[in-house]
Amino acid sequence: MDEILLQRRFGSAVRKRRLASGRSQDTFADAIGMHRAYFSSIERGERNVTLQTMKRVAEGLGATVASLMSDAEI
Repeated sequence: MDEILLQRRFGSAVRKRRLASGRSQDTFADAIGMHRAYFSSIERGERNVTLQTMKRVAEGLGATVASLMSDAEI
């Protein structure tokens, strides 16, 4: 699987979970201490995020990195 597809799948999984939680990008990014523009770029699959960032996002969603990866079919 190429890097761009991997990033897009992860971003899509994050977006689905965030939307299911009923939070906007602004409120969610604020809650995890991240700039909204940076978080938005993760959801669009434009960022090759670190494991620490994945963990931060997953915890904010009440999920695990493993479950987000599973959602993304990675």
